[in-house]
Amino acid sequence: MPRPRPTRESSLPRLVPPPVAAGTKADRSPGIPRLGLGTLLLLLALATGTGSRADAADAVPKHRLVFFEYGKGPNRMLELDADGKVVWEHRPPSIAVMFQVLPNGNLLYAYGGKPTGVREITARGEEVWNHVSQCPQVLGCERLPNGNTLLAEQGPCRAVEVNPKGEVVRVTPLTTRQEGYHLQVRNIHKLPNGNILAAHEGEGAVREVDPDGKVVWEYTGVENAGDAQRLPDGNTLISCGTQKRVIEVTPDKRIVWEFGAKDAPELNITWVSSIQRLRNGNLLVGNFLRGQEGKGAHAFEVTRDKKVVWSWADHDRVKSLTTVRAPGE
Repeated sequence: MPRPRPTRESSLPRLVPPPVAAGTKADRSPGIPRLGLGTLLLLLALATGTGSRADAADAVPKHRLVFFEYGKGPNRMLELDADGKVVWEHRPPSIAVMFQVLPNGNLLYAYGGKPTGVREITARGEEVWNHVSQCPQVLGCERLPNGNTLLAEQGPCRAVEVNPKGEVVRVTPLTTRQEGYHLQVRNIHKLPNGNILAAHEGEGAVREVDPDGKVVWEYTGVENAGDAQRLPDGNTLISCGTQKRVIEVTPDKRIVWEFGAKDAPELNITWVSSIQRLRNGNLLVGNFLRGQEGKGAHAFEVTRDKKVVWSWADHDRVKSLTTVRAPGE
């Protein structure tokens, strides 16, 4: 297999207000005072009613984006530059909806057909590593700091850690009441304490289990939960799928932050399918427009105080997407 390519540098543009053309002597009418840029922007916000929110569907994504398209469109991975132009396209061997951007710029994703497993590719689609699982379906995975790879196997539901040679080094049983394998588990993460944090979509639950599979923490009632991420302060960030919201909960299960459809109705939040914490503290959120194709935003960035910095949609190119990531973040 070809060697991985060197890490690609990510040059993410600063988010700045759109330029406003300043008047000149030739285009100013007599008797009309010249307004400063700040005044013009304030008047524009008041006139359009947008205030601190971005438009519901910006023409460009503001970041380099990589995402999986899935649903009524083709199942494919696309990368867009910050101007919204397609950089490259990759077709997985079978159903694939989740992936991880690795530190070297490669991409790790699970594929859930027959066979099923996990694949690492370069940023141009060249395969550098592949592991075939013996279970019915794998849709979630994670590359660990030690170089091993964690697979979210379904049927039975368990977290399987394999080394770069593909040898199984640890199996952790996961708890779910979902009988059909397809919806048993989505994203999984190995925590610094060795426990596994897993999102169980079909059951609408998030659970942390110890290495032996004993449940040590759980949060339930989160419809179609696709991901749960443990934050440095011990809280947990959860994408609540068809509840159309993202929540942050404390270890004692109190919701301390929430953002959902009611906070930004213009986005048409339909199914929160992915979350990524950016370096500036904001969240990049994927919006899976299943049944709402052609309406609303595919992805958006939101601040802690619930201001939508930008949102992006290209309905001519993409029907609906699942996981979206800003490389370099």
